[in-house]
Amino acid sequence: MTSPQRICVIDSHTAGEPTRVVLSGGPDLGTGPLSERIERFRTEHDRFRSAVVNEPRGSDVLVGALLVEPHDPTCSLGVLFFNNVGPLGMCGHGTIGLVVTLAHLGRIQPGDHRIDTSVGPVTATLHLDGSVSVANVVSYRSAAAVTIQVPGLGPIVGDVAWGGNWFFLTNNAGAPVEVASIETLTERSWKIRQAVNAQGYPEVDHIELFGKPHYGGNSRNFVLCPGKAYDRSPCGTGTSAKIACLAAAGFLEEGTEWIQEGILGSSFRGSFRWVDRSAGTVLPVVTGIAFVTGEASLILNESDPFCWGIRAGI
Repeated sequence: MTSPQRICVIDSHTAGEPTRVVLSGGPDLGTGPLSERIERFRTEHDRFRSAVVNEPRGSDVLVGALLVEPHDPTCSLGVLFFNNVGPLGMCGHGTIGLVVTLAHLGRIQPGDHRIDTSVGPVTATLHLDGSVSVANVVSYRSAAAVTIQVPGLGPIVGDVAWGGNWFFLTNNAGAPVEVASIETLTERSWKIRQAVNAQGYPEVDHIELFGKPHYGGNSRNFVLCPGKAYDRSPCGTGTSAKIACLAAAGFLEEGTEWIQEGILGSSFRGSFRWVDRSAGTVLPVVTGIAFVTGEASLILNESDPFCWGIRAGI
């Protein structure tokens, strides 16, 4: 029997959405761009991903953040994000959780911190009040007012946009965007995703539905993530995608604040600056707050039949 492997982690939540930062005990992914390292993570170390975020140690909603050495010389650290079914591109709530975790450990101070990710560098600003602003990767609307024929639902019109992950965004929620409707919203979003993927947009793995705000924001969203778990927060990359769509449509001016409520009523504040107006590309900045919830050592014992996690089929 081999000795158990220990993985040092710190848990947090950002506006209700959990993040688990892996501080040590992760696999050796070598060097090179993070886009290459996350592919190694996907193909060679997927059971590690599952062990960290899936039951019995985690849950479907948990997002992991593996600290790695940066490749971009302008960055002081690197991170690879992953969830219950695989790697992610960027993760807005996860970046906020990462920064608050590092501040909790005394590794960083208030100010700007450049972070390398698998889809490009981002800049996170830790403010004196503990909130974090993330200047995300360049975001844009890829397709506007696309009509998708969804079996059982009929035609659904929405936009396809990149905010660090790929989204299909629609105002056709079909139910109130509130906690009481979570099962209905989940079922609807899953049907929409399958139809979107089948009808020309296989890259889309997040579905974002919108409704009326409850607490003075500009909008309220429900975001279904790739593994069929809903985002408890307003979703950082989803807010970035929304801002990109608003900017492209001329509904939001550069520098104007957009308050995005999530399904739980928590909110992110966002704004943007143009990168290239003619190309419709923007640089979103999303601000939120996170709280550390726990410190732990995960133990991986090869003799445990569920050592590498439990994941139900979807």
